[in-house]
Amino acid sequence: MDLQKNKESIKIAKLYYQENLSQEMIANKLEISRPTVSRLLNHAKEHGFVSVKIEDPYEDADSLAQLLKAKYDLKDCIVVHTTNNDYLNIQSSIGKKTAEFLNSNVKNGDNIGISWGKTMYQVSRFLEPTHLEDVGVIQLKGGISFSDVDTRSHQILERFAKAYHATPRDLPLPVIFDVKEVKQMVEKDRHIKSILEQGRKVDIAIFTVGTVRDSALLFKLGFLNDEEKDRLKNSAVGDICSRFYNEQGEVADVAINNRTIGIELESLKEIENTILVAGGDHKIKAIKGALEGKLSNILITDQYTAQALID
Repeated sequence: MDLQKNKESIKIAKLYYQENLSQEMIANKLEISRPTVSRLLNHAKEHGFVSVKIEDPYEDADSLAQLLKAKYDLKDCIVVHTTNNDYLNIQSSIGKKTAEFLNSNVKNGDNIGISWGKTMYQVSRFLEPTHLEDVGVIQLKGGISFSDVDTRSHQILERFAKAYHATPRDLPLPVIFDVKEVKQMVEKDRHIKSILEQGRKVDIAIFTVGTVRDSALLFKLGFLNDEEKDRLKNSAVGDICSRFYNEQGEVADVAINNRTIGIELESLKEIENTILVAGGDHKIKAIKGALEGKLSNILITDQYTAQALID
């Protein structure tokens, strides 16, 4: 074995791989030809002085998706590779991927049921106009809030309707009423009743999960008093379409649930395609509860959240 050649090849490999010098820069530095640099780099690889390991984050994401699909018996799962675990970055990344998924999977004549929230707003941002016909877009829960916090429910509905050339069918109501009797009376109105019935019969339902933290959107809209929030913190892990549920995906607070207008948790299970779009450390318990309760059969999330759901 040529000891001198080995030493030269290792020296060049260090300059190339550790100091990030180009082959031309190395040739000039050592006053040798560029082909000689190339031959010595190959020599270093062939003799095991250099090993190249490629980490493919997309391959890892696909593996995580398959594990989640099997663990939670999902129809489909998409894990999006994000550059970091920042929540805004995650929201944007999974929102974009969800819009792409919808653009590839929605068919002529489909009815799409949508919720609202920050993640859903990100989905709506990336929707592209389609050439589909007879697509319906139905709001799955009341979209009116009298607080200063903007749910962007109308913007989301309008963007979905515009992308699919549909007439938006909204629920122009607060999502949680003060008393159940008023909510029950409103539900009897034939127009409201029709929208609710259409929501139960959609082909695709798409939604995110809320949490039971003080900063949760639903906690900031003025529908719940402090005692009710404390109650939910102890009994619930999250909400879907403003229906709070526990670790098993079951209704967490019957009294609050009875005042809520929109699709019921049990009704979600009857829909053919239920897409849960969610990610972030603070949403892991909420996502897991939804999956344990079979409230969704399609999950779109990020690799950090996916790993936590598998562990």
